[in-house]
Amino acid sequence: MANSWSRADTARIALAGIRIVNGAAALAAPAFLAGRIRDAPEPDPAATYAFRLFGIRTVLLGADLLSRDPGVRSHAVHAALPIHAADVTTAATLGLRGKVSPRVAVMLTAISAANVVLAAVARTREV
Repeated sequence: MANSWSRADTARIALAGIRIVNGAAALAAPAFLAGRIRDAPEPDPAATYAFRLFGIRTVLLGADLLSRDPGVRSHAVHAALPIHAADVTTAATLGLRGKVSPRVAVMLTAISAANVVLAAVARTREV
């Protein structure tokens, strides 16, 4: 039996893995991640709260990309592109407004842009 996985499937699974790992990190170590974004003696409590909020969102979206239910997978694939496009816009805007260092802005924008590419490739095949 031939392997029926496509590039779209590979992109979907890679995006799911990235989401699950990043989301789990945000849930488990929000203060550490907040400190990587903005160097401060104490991380902003609002930033750690936001990391936890986005952490659970990100884990659940990643899990949906791996669902056995084709309808759930399809919805997750179609939602991924606007979600990650908004992430790119937010990261770039933070950098342009000087709210984070240029290094952090480039890192966040690049990570989110890679997710946009994976989301776009994942959309090339109906799941």
